[in-house]
Amino acid sequence: MTDATAPKGHPIGTPEQLADPDYMPPLGKAVPLGLQHVLAMFASNVTPAIIIAGAAGFGYGSNSPDFPNMIYMIQMVMLFAGIATLFQSIDLGPVGARLPIVQGTSFAFLPVMIPAVAGQGIAGMAGLMTGIVIGGLFHFSLGFIVTKIRHALPPLVTGLIVLMIGLALLKVGIQYAAGGVPKLGTPEFGSLAMWLPALVVILVTLAVKFFTRGLLSLSAVLVGLVAGYLVSLAMGQVSFGSVANAPVFELPMPFRWGIEFNAAIIIGMCFMAIISAIETVGDVSGITKGGAGREATDREVGGATFADGLGSAVAGVFGGLPNTSFSQNVGLISMTGVMSRHVVTIGALFLIVCGLVPKVGAAVSTVPINVLGGAVIVMFGMVCAAGVNMLSEVVWNRRNMVIFAISLSVGFGLQLEPSALQHLPQTAQVLLTSGLLPAAGLSILLNLLLPEDLH
Repeated sequence: MTDATAPKGHPIGTPEQLADPDYMPPLGKAVPLGLQHVLAMFASNVTPAIIIAGAAGFGYGSNSPDFPNMIYMIQMVMLFAGIATLFQSIDLGPVGARLPIVQGTSFAFLPVMIPAVAGQGIAGMAGLMTGIVIGGLFHFSLGFIVTKIRHALPPLVTGLIVLMIGLALLKVGIQYAAGGVPKLGTPEFGSLAMWLPALVVILVTLAVKFFTRGLLSLSAVLVGLVAGYLVSLAMGQVSFGSVANAPVFELPMPFRWGIEFNAAIIIGMCFMAIISAIETVGDVSGITKGGAGREATDREVGGATFADGLGSAVAGVFGGLPNTSFSQNVGLISMTGVMSRHVVTIGALFLIVCGLVPKVGAAVSTVPINVLGGAVIVMFGMVCAAGVNMLSEVVWNRRNMVIFAISLSVGFGLQLEPSALQHLPQTAQVLLTSGLLPAAGLSILLNLLLPEDLH
């Protein structure tokens, strides 16, 4: 660790120090910098746990006796996002990039996880968590070869995959904003009382994003959530019962829901590990370019992938969700210019403390589902936009248009009409009707097989 004393004229450090991952800024500056990394990713990190609990049937409005399990999952995604971030930022041999990489649960996994647990309640959790552990171990193994497989995933493929992830999730956002699954088929679903807080979230998020700067702009979704929460509180839609009943401290429990080997989930998680690994390569490159003006080394890329996989596997053991690098924090580093991995370590410790205090998870669970819907409409739309942005780098010749057209048509079509595969085995149905896996598989295969000179 280099000297933490900042010279005069430099409130945080010299340009050389700021570009050094091993530099430790003065503690009074490092702590708020670390906390802003957590704020920038907080809403996105806990949302997948809420969505999975809702899909399984023990989430918001379900009146299920298993509802406390959602609070536990929220705890675990915070706790293991912090632990996985530590894997990246501290020295663990080959594990970790030793860069300021913030880890968390990616929306990318949701199209595979949602159908795997849909309507199964707590019974679906054993198969999901086992799949996460095995997928994490597979992800870890990719650290040995990730730099060698990048050629098979050009922007045409990765952009389509990210676009499909967003498209697969758009329905969830609208459904949540209208009142969620518990209110489907009731007069309340889609009512003004449901939509109003969601619309407040969207409007405030847009206003903060485009008319403020710095940390406030980066935390626009979180600010929007707070605004929508206050509106729903005034409308009597918030209940604090779960906070009062939650303990102050609780340790994670290994294999809380048991172990179950489900081929569809395992295959899906292993496939998503490949996608996640490529995403991490992009994030590592973005951090080194934005913060230090250099390319990422193979050691940093491999180490980051090892940490991704280990973080996911350990999270799955204790009931957390898969971890990967958070892209929004790449932008934060470019904005602050601070490359210190120790700053991210401080943020990781804060997440770990939150994850050990169930009352924090319970407080998060008081956010009404329609308020969350407003936020995920924005977040899932941004996933689609990120995919379109990646596709903008593609040269749109006849060959690439054919690859995109066929892959999108099959993938999105199967997602819209899953009954078209009703005669296939259950495992194949789960894998294919997400739309993501057939679109990704077709685009990779066609990109490798079709000649470049197709006109």
